[in-house]
Amino acid sequence: MDDNPVTSTHPPIPAGQTHNRVPVWVMPAAKTLTFAGDAFLAVICFVLAFKLREGQPVLSATAWAWSKQFVPYAGILLLAVPARLGLLVYERVYRFAGAFTYLQETIRIFKAILVSSLLVVAWAFLFRGGFSFREFSYSRGVFLVDFALSLAAFTLFHEGLRFIQTRIRERGINLIPTLIVGTNSEAAQTLQELRDRPALGYRVFGIIESGDANVKFKPGREFKMENGERSPILGRLDDLAVLIRTYHIQEVIITDNSIESERLFEAMMQIGRANKVEFRFAPSLFDLLPQKTSVEQIGVLPMVRLFREPLTDIQRFIKRLSDLVIASIAGLLALPFWVLISILVKFDSPGSVLFRQERIGMDGRRFLCYKFRTMLVNSDENIHREMYQKNIEGLTDANAGDEDAPLYGKVRDDPRVTRIGRWLRRTSLDELPQILNVIRGEMSIVGPRPPIPYEVEEYDVWHRKRLDMKPGITGLWQVSGRNRLTFDEMVKVDLFYIENWSLMLDVKIIFLTAPAVFRGDGSK
Repeated sequence: MDDNPVTSTHPPIPAGQTHNRVPVWVMPAAKTLTFAGDAFLAVICFVLAFKLREGQPVLSATAWAWSKQFVPYAGILLLAVPARLGLLVYERVYRFAGAFTYLQETIRIFKAILVSSLLVVAWAFLFRGGFSFREFSYSRGVFLVDFALSLAAFTLFHEGLRFIQTRIRERGINLIPTLIVGTNSEAAQTLQELRDRPALGYRVFGIIESGDANVKFKPGREFKMENGERSPILGRLDDLAVLIRTYHIQEVIITDNSIESERLFEAMMQIGRANKVEFRFAPSLFDLLPQKTSVEQIGVLPMVRLFREPLTDIQRFIKRLSDLVIASIAGLLALPFWVLISILVKFDSPGSVLFRQERIGMDGRRFLCYKFRTMLVNSDENIHREMYQKNIEGLTDANAGDEDAPLYGKVRDDPRVTRIGRWLRRTSLDELPQILNVIRGEMSIVGPRPPIPYEVEEYDVWHRKRLDMKPGITGLWQVSGRNRLTFDEMVKVDLFYIENWSLMLDVKIIFLTAPAVFRGDGSK
């Protein structure tokens, strides 16, 4: 019986490539301990800086408390520790996977310590204003000594951890399972470099061919390098998703520049973000890359990292925090409108006040989107479905009178819309209940428009890229022409927003939304 969980056409995992994996809890535990060690260092460095500079006791001699001399600095310590840890997280110091250099690590630590020290100094001036002894003056020397001690301590601590990590990797333990796509000279060079230098942190399981998908794959073949070493050819590009799941692959390095972009993108979409697979491209494939890329070096090999995640963890946290703050404030300010609109909708036509519709969110997850009801109950949705299909196919609205201008997202002169519904759509107040979706984490304040399931069924592969981010109440497409854009133009606008997201861009879109609403871009 074949032990290989893929198919009998794929070779089994080479011996010795699985027993050196560590339990899944080891890396999270190591990061947690490192984080705790950094917090301890931050406290020790600040306390020691005070002791060296002021020569005063830190703890009280008569009680379990801070000394009288250290009390003004204790309030500074409350920010110093989170500032150090937050900047270290921001600089990705706790990212232990993949290649690294001691120089890069030193630069990251220096930036984190420098910026956090500036924040601590700024906090000292602010804290002094609210302190009971406003005449007190903090010693600048304490902050300078704290910076010097922290820079030395954190650098030695993290470089020591990296040294230990290198020694562990050289024993073949906890390396990143990797596949190489391509059978060219670049693939041979990449394979050779990663095998010769295990300290880089990669274990290559095999080679993926990128040839014609119609040609039958012949199992048992090997990729031979000039020095005589071999590596198994595990399958074709179409097998990539299956092979990744089978061998628990975490990184894929693509070296073949003859791969069609559509074929590569389709393979990546089949894998999905849930597998948390990193893709790296050889520099010859720059024409396939989106804007968010990062050039890195693995040994002597230049690599371009494709950002599978449109936003980093820090950016996602910032965006989510801003969503909660804005949604909470907007929800409270809009309470009178909620009451008024609910009354108007209820008395205008029979039915519920809220309309719930299934929409597609980030990564294809389904959720119920809330809106104020603007149509008659039990309205036929086929009108809307046919209109969407025409839009996606590039056809213009049959009833359009403005030089056949496309009317995306709305049915012109829709007979199903109520009297109050027309006003709600014109002012976009029908979308006010989507604040609930934002608070629930299903939507964002700013993002791509949330599509309907039968709309997504008509998507081409590249259209699905807009599902990489949470949908929004407003977005760049609304302020760029709203339903006057064709479907493909709307998708391109959404992709531009995803690739170029920033908090300032969200702020600009929010401020541009009001004029778009006053122009009545949502109505027709």
